[in-house]
Formats: sequence, structure tokens, C-alpha cells
Amino acid sequence: MKFLIKNSEIFSDIEAEKPKFNTYVSPLLNLANQFAQATRPHKVGKMSELIKQFTGNKLSEWEEFYLKNYPNAISRAVKEIRYKINEFKETIENITDETIEDWVKDLVIVKTFAGLRFQMAILKKISESLGGVEYRLATLNEESKGIDGYIGKYAVSIKPRTYEGKQSLPEEIQADIIIYYKKTKNGIQVEFDEHKLKG
Repeated sequence: MKFLIKNSEIFSDIEAEKPKFNTYVSPLLNLANQFAQATRPHKVGKMSELIKQFTGNKLSEWEEFYLKNYPNAISRAVKEIRYKINEFKETIENITDETIEDWVKDLVIVKTFAGLRFQMAILKKISESLGGVEYRLATLNEESKGIDGYIGKYAVSIKPRTYEGKQSLPEEIQADIIIYYKKTKNGIQVEFDEHKLKG
């Protein structure tokens, strides 16, 4: 059985308007919070556990319950995020055109080339481990499907290990196998299900 519960049904009894922010405000605050780590569970509480302890039904009751358990958490988070925002302001004021050019070159030239080298090195190493099966990088059309290359007849996608833990990934990968890698001090640590390549 499949069914849809609309947001309007879920949030119909929440008596608070969604705050409206100017352009860039929300992503900037989100970024500052990521660096400040101001809303980590050890600072503001583990919400999944707290909400289970809550016996009320209204937003105002939840706010009262939360603030009773964590009376200083929000004000502390505000201070920590404000500190990061001030650091951002100082950093932004010192960004020159030369800084921006260096960043763009690193992104467009260095990281692109390094990424291709990673992919080729990984494909080659796996090919060798399988007795020298053919391998190649993906074509532009194949890349649009989330495929980075082929090992034998199998389409593979090569992703950093951090990719696996990300939520709500918009990319649709049509590869047979995902190969994960992690950069270490000594090189690249690669992990994949070799049984799929031998099947």
C-alpha cells in the first residue's frame, strides 16, 4: 500500500509562521552553525529522545518543555553562531580578486584533474586485482547517468566514503557497483564489493 500525507495535514495545528529570511541569510546561518557546531546534541539536547518524553500536543507546550530542560541552549547557540558570522565578515572583507582566482583555478583545474587521476588509478588497480580485465573512464553521456567508468562489462561509480552517509542525495546513479574511496596520508583507501565484479 502507498499513500501520501500532505505537509498541510502534518503541520495544520502548528501555530507558528515560518520565518522569512532575506536571500543568503539561511544558507549563511546554516554554514556558520556547521562551523560553530552550536546545535550539536551535546549542546542543545538529543531531539529524538526529548520529543519522546514530551506529552503535550501544542507548539507552545513543546517550547515550554524544551526551555525547562535546556534553559540556556538557544542563547548559547546564538552567541556561538554570531561569533562565526563575525569571523565570516572579517574573512569576506579580506578576500581579494587574487584569492577568488586561486580558488576558482583550484576547483576547475586542480581538483578536476586530481579527480580524474583518482578515478583512473582506482579503475586500473581493481582491473589488475581481477587479472587485468579491461577498464575505461566513462563517456560524457555515461557520466550524466552517474557512471564514472567501466571494469569489464560493469558500470561503476566512484565516490568518496563521505558520500555514503549523506542524506537526500539528488543524484541518480545507474552504475552496477559503487566504489568508495577515502584519502589517507599515504594514498587512497578503496572499498567495494568484489563479488559483484566476479558475478
